Amino acid sequence: MEEELMIGIDVDGDGIEKMEENNAAAAAADDDDIGHQVDDLFTKVEKLEQRVNEIEQFYLTSSKMQSGTSQKSSFVKDKEKLKHIPGYKKHQQEAARREAIAAKRMQDIMRQFGSILRQITQHKWAWPFMQPVDVEGLGLRDYYEVIDRPMDFSTIKNQMEAKDGTEYKHVRDICSDVRLVFQNAMKYNDDKSDVHAMAKTLLEKFEEKWLQFLPRVTEEEKRREEEEAEAQLSIQRSQEAAHAKMARDLSNELYETDMQLEKLRETVVQKCRYVNVISSATLIQVFLYSVNPTKSPIPRLR
Repeated sequence: MEEELMIGIDVDGDGIEKMEENNAAAAAADDDDIGHQVDDLFTKVEKLEQRVNEIEQFYLTSSKMQSGTSQKSSFVKDKEKLKHIPGYKKHQQEAARREAIAAKRMQDIMRQFGSILRQITQHKWAWPFMQPVDVEGLGLRDYYEVIDRPMDFSTIKNQMEAKDGTEYKHVRDICSDVRLVFQNAMKYNDDKSDVHAMAKTLLEKFEEKWLQFLPRVTEEEKRREEEEAEAQLSIQRSQEAAHAKMARDLSNELYETDMQLEKLRETVVQKCRYVNVISSATLIQVFLYSVNPTKSPIPRLR
C-alpha cells in the first residue's frame, strides 16, 4: 500500500511539477513585459520632468520681467532654444532685413557727417593732421611711449571708404577718431606750441559742429532702439505662444502617463492575485494527491 501511494505521488507529482514550470514560465514572461513597461515609463517621466522644468523656468523668468526685476530681455539669449520657436526663420529674415535697412540709414548719416569733416580738413590749420605723424623723420623717439593710438585724417578717410569689413559702422566711431587726432596732438605737444594751439582750435570748431549734427544721430539711435524693442517683443510673444502650446501638450501627455501607470498598477495587482490563487491551488492538489492519489486532480486554473 505504501509502495502504491509513493508511486501515485511520483506520477502525479510530475504533472504538478510540469504545471508549476509552465506557470513559472508564463509568470516570468509577464514579469519581463511589466519590467519593460516600467522602464519605458521611467524614461518617459524623466523627459516629461525636463519639459516641465523648462516651462516653469520660462514663466518664472517672464514673471520677473513683468514685475520689473529685470530691465533687459532675456528671452532671446539662447539661440538653440529660439530655433524651436514657430516662425523662427521668419524672425531671422526680418532681423536681417531690419539690420540692412538700419545700416543703410547709418551710412547716409555718415555721408552727411562727411561735410563736417571736409570743413575741418579744409581749414588752414588742418595740414599737420592730414597724414600720420612722421615719427622717424621728425626724430620723435618717445612718440609711441606717449601716444597709445595714433590717428590722422587720411586714416579716417580710408576707414570710411573701406569695403573689407573694417569700415566704420557708426558715426560716433568716426567722431571718436576725429577727437583722437586733436587730443593726441594736444597731449604730445606743449600747450604753448603752435600745433597744440591749432589742434585745440580745430577741436573746438569740430565739437560745435558735432553738437549741431548730434540730433540726427540720437534720432536714428532712438529709432533703432524702438525697432529692436519691437522685434524683441515679437519674439517674446512667439516664445509665449510656443510654451503655452507646449504646456497644453505636456498636460495631455501627463494625463496619458497617469492612465498608463494606473493600468500597470491594476495589471500588477491582478498578477499578484493570480499567483496567490495558483499557489493555493497547487498546494491543494499536492495535499489531495497525497491523501487519495486515485482521484482525478482538480482542474488547473487558467
